[in-house]
Amino acid sequence: KNLQNINNVFVSCSDTLSACRLRSKMLAKQLDHVDMEIEREEEAGNVAAVSRLQAMSSRLCTELEREKELELRLALALKQHLVEMWQIKTEQGKYDIFREQLQKDEEELQMQYQEEREVRIWKEKITALQAEGTRRTREKREEEARRECEERNKKLLVDAKRNREKAVCFLRQSMARIHEKNAKEEVKAQEHMERRIQAVLSLKTSITSNRERLQTLQILNKAKALEAKKEEMKMREAILTEGGNVIREIFLHKRQQEHEKKKEAFRELQKSRKMEIVSRILQEKASIHKKKKSQSPTKAIKAHGKRRDPLLQRGEAWQTKETCKHADGEIPQSSEKRPQDALWEIGDEDTERDKTLLVPEFPGLWSQEYDLHKIPKAEGPTRVAIRAMRKERAEKKMEELQTGILHKQIVPGQEHKGCAFHSKPSCIHFKDFDVGQIYKKKIVLTNASYSVNYCRLVGISEWLKDFISVHFDPPGKMSSGMSCEFLVTFKPMINEGLEGAVMFMAQTGSFSVPLKCTVKTCILALDKELIDFGSLVVGETISRTISLTNSGALGTRFK
Repeated sequence: KNLQNINNVFVSCSDTLSACRLRSKMLAKQLDHVDMEIEREEEAGNVAAVSRLQAMSSRLCTELEREKELELRLALALKQHLVEMWQIKTEQGKYDIFREQLQKDEEELQMQYQEEREVRIWKEKITALQAEGTRRTREKREEEARRECEERNKKLLVDAKRNREKAVCFLRQSMARIHEKNAKEEVKAQEHMERRIQAVLSLKTSITSNRERLQTLQILNKAKALEAKKEEMKMREAILTEGGNVIREIFLHKRQQEHEKKKEAFRELQKSRKMEIVSRILQEKASIHKKKKSQSPTKAIKAHGKRRDPLLQRGEAWQTKETCKHADGEIPQSSEKRPQDALWEIGDEDTERDKTLLVPEFPGLWSQEYDLHKIPKAEGPTRVAIRAMRKERAEKKMEELQTGILHKQIVPGQEHKGCAFHSKPSCIHFKDFDVGQIYKKKIVLTNASYSVNYCRLVGISEWLKDFISVHFDPPGKMSSGMSCEFLVTFKPMINEGLEGAVMFMAQTGSFSVPLKCTVKTCILALDKELIDFGSLVVGETISRTISLTNSGALGTRFK
C-alpha cells in the first residue's frame, strides 16, 4: 500500500513538474515578445505603451521566477519520492524471501494436519470397535443379571408366602393375648374406680366432719369472747370499787393476755418445727436405710456416716439454739419483730404454699400408694383456721383488684413510681391499611414494678369497638420482669384515621397502651432546602438537580 501511494504521488509530482516547465517556457516566450515590443515602442516614441509593456514585463518576470522556484521544489520532492520508492522496493525484496518461507511453512503445517487427521480417524475406528465389544459384553451381563433377578424374585415370593402364613399365625396368638390383657385391665380399672368412689365418699364425710368442727370452733370462740367481755365488766366494777384507773388496768390486762397468747403460739411453733425436723430426720434415715439395702455393705456404711453427721449436727444446733432462747427469755413481740424473723415467717409461708401447690389436696385420688381401706385423719382446728385465713386473704386481694383499690410498690430503700407495665411496642400503630383487609399485631406486656403484680383487660376506647378486637388471657400473678402477650386484630370498614387506647388494670393502678390507625398518605419531601449556584460569570449557564421523593404509600401528581 505504501509503494502504491508513493507511485501515485510520484506520478502526480512528475505531471505537475512537466506542466510547470511548460508554463516556464511559455512565460519566457511572452517575456521575449514583450521586450521586442518595448524596443519597437521606444523607437516609435510611445511612452504610455512603453510603461504598460514594462509593467507587463515585470509581472511576467515575477511569474517566471515563481514557476522556477516551484520547478525546483517539485524536482526536489520528486527526487525524495524516488528515493523512498527505491527503499520500499528494497524492503519488499527482503519480505519476498520471508513470504516464500511462510508459504513453505504453511504447506508443511497442512501436511502435518492431514497426518494427524488420519491418525485420529484410525484411533476413532479402534475406539468404536472397542465400544461395540463393551456393549455386547454389557448386554450379556444384563441378560445374566435379569435371569438372576427373576430367580431371586421367585424365591422371594415363595418366602413371602411362607412368612405371611407364619405372621398370620403369630398375629392371631398376639391378638388373643391382647384381648385377654384388655379384659384384665378392664377388671382392674373397674376395681380402681370402685376404690376411688369409696375414697371420694370417705373424703366427703371427712369434709363434713371438718366443717362441723369448724362451726363448733367458731361457737367456742364466740363463747370465749362473751366470757372475756363478762370478765372485763367484772374487772371494771372491781377497779371502780377500789378507786383505780380503769383504762390503765384494762390496757395492762389486755397486754398481758396478748403476751401470753404470743408466748403460747411461739411454743406451738417451736413444737411444730421440732416435729418437722424430727420427721425429716426420720425420712432421711429411712432413705439411707433403703440405699444401704440396695448398695454394698461398705459403701452403705460410709454413706450412712456421711449423711447422718450433718443431720445430727443440725438437730443439736437447733436444740442448743432453743435452749439459749429459753434461757435468755426471748419472746417475739409483734411490734418488736426483727426483719430476719419476718423474712423467716414469709419463707415458711412460701414453702407451705409451694407444698400445697406441689402435693395434691386429695392424695387418695392420685397417689397409687394410698391405702384405700385406711380412713384419713381429720385435720386439726389450727390448720383449718390457717386455711380459712389464707382463703379470706386471697379473696380480699381479688376484691381490692376488682374494685380498683391501689397498692404502692415499696421495696427496701425505694418506691416504684410510674406505670407498672411496659408494652413493646409502646404504641400499637396500624398504618397504610386497606378497607376490607384484616391486620393483626402481637404486643408484649412486661412487669416493670418491684414485686408480684396482676394485670387484667378493662376494654378499649368506645369508638374503636366496631373495628378493633383484643384477645388477652390473664396470666395471673406475674413476678417482676416477667411478660405476657395479647393479640390486637384490626378490621377497617372505613378509610379514615382512628386513635384510641387499650386499657388495663393492674394492682398498682390502671394503665393504657395507645392505639393509632392511619390511612395511606403521600409524603413529599425535597432533598435540598436551598439552591446555591455559587459564584457566576456574566453569560455563564449553571444547572442544579433537585430530587422530590414520595415516602408515603399513596401516589400523587405534582407540578
